[in-house]
Amino acid sequence: MRQIILASSSPRRRELLEKAGVHFQVMPSQEEEHIEKKEPAQIVENLSWQKAASVASKTGQDVIVIGSDTLVAYEGRVLGKPRDEEEAVETLKLLQGNTHQVYTGVTVIVRDKEEEITKTFSRRTDVTFYPVDEKEIRAYVATGDPMDKAGSYDIRGDFSVYIKEIYGDYNNVVGLPVSMLFWEMKQLGIDLRGEK
Repeated sequence: MRQIILASSSPRRRELLEKAGVHFQVMPSQEEEHIEKKEPAQIVENLSWQKAASVASKTGQDVIVIGSDTLVAYEGRVLGKPRDEEEAVETLKLLQGNTHQVYTGVTVIVRDKEEEITKTFSRRTDVTFYPVDEKEIRAYVATGDPMDKAGSYDIRGDFSVYIKEIYGDYNNVVGLPVSMLFWEMKQLGIDLRGEK
């Protein structure tokens, strides 16, 4: 049995894996991340690899390390976590009434005694908001909920009442495309529920 390690401190990713029936330990990467790519899918794939590789370098054999990174993009512009409340307000004003993209990259490093396999992939989900006025946006930002979220909102939080439609994987927007993760691991002959 291989030990599964989630290389992320995100409570949302932890919750998604727990609900999927995966037994794992949490070991966040302590390394500073460096954006080395320009396209959103490439950025999240590279950042997920950085996290997984950093944690894998500190582990032994018989492990499965899962690294992940999520970002929001609108019209080619990457929207990270807001630096302050005003930036959160401006981001949500930009997104309201429009469709944006959420990208999550995942890297899984599987290390056995004989070999190491690295698998990296990403998923895109389109999210459309209804028009939202500034008063509603400021009331949401005042809750503090958007301050540690890419794109300045939590799809499971209060701002979800403004979502018009989602095209793609909902869990991808939460922070981890669990079904794609299970599918990719199945292609490698790995059942994440069968590992420790």
